[in-house]
Amino acid sequence: MAEKIQLVRRLDLRNKPAGQSGTNPKGAAALGSIHFVTLGCEKNLVDSEIMSGIVLEHGFRLTDRPEDATVIVVNTCGFIDAAKEESVNTILDMAEYKKTGSLKALVVSGCLTQRYKDELMREMPEIDGIVGTGDFPRIADIVREALQGRKPIYVGNPVFNYEQRLPRKLSTPRHTAYIKIAEGCDNACTFCSIPLMRGKFRSRTIESIVAEAEELAAQGVREVSLIAQDSTNYGSDLYDSFKLPELLNRVSEVPGIAWVRLHYCYPGFFTDELIDTMANNPKVCKYVDLPLQHSEDAILKRMRRPGRQKDARELIGKIRARIPDVALRTSLIVGFPGETEDDFNRLVDFVREIKFDRLGVFTYSMEEDTPASRLPDQVPDEEKERRANVLMEVQREIVREISGKHVGKELDVLIERYDGRNDVYVGRSMFDAPEVDGEVFVKGHAEIGAIQRVKITHAFEYDLSGVAVS
Repeated sequence: MAEKIQLVRRLDLRNKPAGQSGTNPKGAAALGSIHFVTLGCEKNLVDSEIMSGIVLEHGFRLTDRPEDATVIVVNTCGFIDAAKEESVNTILDMAEYKKTGSLKALVVSGCLTQRYKDELMREMPEIDGIVGTGDFPRIADIVREALQGRKPIYVGNPVFNYEQRLPRKLSTPRHTAYIKIAEGCDNACTFCSIPLMRGKFRSRTIESIVAEAEELAAQGVREVSLIAQDSTNYGSDLYDSFKLPELLNRVSEVPGIAWVRLHYCYPGFFTDELIDTMANNPKVCKYVDLPLQHSEDAILKRMRRPGRQKDARELIGKIRARIPDVALRTSLIVGFPGETEDDFNRLVDFVREIKFDRLGVFTYSMEEDTPASRLPDQVPDEEKERRANVLMEVQREIVREISGKHVGKELDVLIERYDGRNDVYVGRSMFDAPEVDGEVFVKGHAEIGAIQRVKITHAFEYDLSGVAVS
């Protein structure tokens, strides 16, 4: 990691920061203003929202303008090499506000700090404080110490599992929010460093999650997305059985919640009961995020993924049989050590045959201290990129083929914003997750934050358009 930091310094790469805004308590100006930059996944976003709520309760204020901030908190991602580089770039970007803005203290949190606290503090003197993935509830104390010049480092074992009682300031649009149902991961995938950064799998109680959903609904949230590193394993540690079906039903009973969306469904724990719940509960989005990572048995074995290709085919067949209109998303890794050209070509054939509605493709990233980093037959970076490009082009062909299936139908669309330039409202159907999937462009009258019935008239590569139905 020290080499990565030095490389970024030499290249002097710059990324634009992402901001966050919030309301400010009366009289908070004396303590200073804090700007949060969140990198990585939605789980990190939830952590930033909790930290925002905590500092607000302690009398600080939030600003979406980094140049006006007394303190900047960069919540980093350290999942793959590109994420580490982005995190280091962003830290350096934010440090510039010590010269050009009002910045007095730069605090770094998240996955990168959990793994590389010593390297970060040694190689980046711009950093004034560090907090790991298990200690972020102490953010207000860390900020105070950083402002006093004490260079605090709060990185312990990642065992914290937040409950509903913690304050939280949403940064998403008010109609949609994420709920973290578990933390950490017990799966031993050879390519993944998440257990090193987030610890063992830890479920929250059903009561805690339902209470948070009730609080979010009271704020106007209509759609909640349940997230964890391994959602289908929910409850196994706490209740000695898989409790995700019960959790989905309980959250869907919360008044005001219209859609319950599920992310990161580890295929090894996807039960028949879960399929039936998704099929029968009208509030549960007909959207399955099923990260398979590969199709070939030899690669899956080296990855230590559950089951083999025949198991994936059987599961997909059951899901599509019970939920005919389901949107199926998966993620795949190309260039894993030992992946031959034949392996890759069979993966392409698998994708062409299955026809996933949504697909994310990642090139294998060699992560320190993971078993895969020690495997022979590492694939050259250029070849990884070529394979990723080929697979995404195949997926584009598939999307063009299937995108028209909704034309002529009526869909419920969650309206998210108004595009004045084109005089259309923009939203998402039940088949599209926030940020990562397509949108629906709606002509006619609609209300932001409401679920509008829309007749689909046109299909594009990833998006749809239609007319609001009275």
